[in-house]
Amino acid sequence: MKRSDILQLLQEILKRQGKPSDVAETAELSAIGFRSLDFSELALRVETASGRPLTFDAAPLRAIRTVADVLDFLQTASGQP
Repeated sequence: MKRSDILQLLQEILKRQGKPSDVAETAELSAIGFRSLDFSELALRVETASGRPLTFDAAPLRAIRTVADVLDFLQTASGQP
């Protein structure tokens, strides 16, 4: 799945929650109110949109701090370089 598609899904989640959805990739997740539950929802949406399950190790999840980290992680987990 393309990075831009994942970002659009993330923005939709933020917008639905009434949060600013025009976020920079450098934005800290804690600053924009993106929680672990939001990450789970985004991961499920990526799986649904790509039509295949995400494959990843759990350890790198601990290093996710920014929007770019989320995009990198989910792009890789969805099988896109």
